[in-house]
Amino acid sequence: MRQLIEQLTENLGQTIVGKADAIRLVLVALLAGGHALLEDVPGVGKTLLAKSLARSIDGKFQRIQCTPDLLPTDITGTNIWNPQSREFEFLAGPVFTNILLADEINRATPRTQSALLEVMEEQQVTVDGVSRRVAQPFFVIATQNPVEYQGTFRLPEAQMDRFILSLSLGYPTHSEELQMLQRHQEGMALSDLSRCISIEELLELRRLCSQVKVETSLQQYIIDLIRASRNHEQVTLGV
Repeated sequence: MRQLIEQLTENLGQTIVGKADAIRLVLVALLAGGHALLEDVPGVGKTLLAKSLARSIDGKFQRIQCTPDLLPTDITGTNIWNPQSREFEFLAGPVFTNILLADEINRATPRTQSALLEVMEEQQVTVDGVSRRVAQPFFVIATQNPVEYQGTFRLPEAQMDRFILSLSLGYPTHSEELQMLQRHQEGMALSDLSRCISIEELLELRRLCSQVKVETSLQQYIIDLIRASRNHEQVTLGV
């Protein structure tokens, strides 16, 4: 198990320079069955991280560029009429994938953002009363620019609750930027990144993580922290 995780971490490090901590946290979210929200300025590698992860596990990758005119059906899919068969056929949306990048998620309207709620929580999409399961693993990496407010919509609490963690990649250091330039000069590209683990191995890693024993004392401490957040005077909405 440890060897597979190290292989995946090293593979991602071939394209993501100097972000070992961020890579580790994203993998924690992936193995825990959650989703990750990356809040940072443009150009620090958020999209590259999502694409690299999909290539590393040989998974399917889809990207949603969130805009104010994006519709919920643009995410989930919709039923369309087939005049030849004279029946409605389901046209799957981009959520039917393994790694989904919701780029600039806060530019989508709250109505469109809510289209992700069901699939992020229940791993399924319901359209016209019919529920369809998405592929496994299903992992959402959403991004937003924390310094831009014009033309954006604040993520509601229900949406924020779907993310197991939020993190920032941050700007690279001087030496890291130099290394990035050297790699670019050498012609290294995302297409050169190869698969290091399979989908089946990743699902097995998830299963093993879910079986990790947690001592009762630690469980009690977790509950104490949760309850304290609900009663603290400086916390508006507790866990």
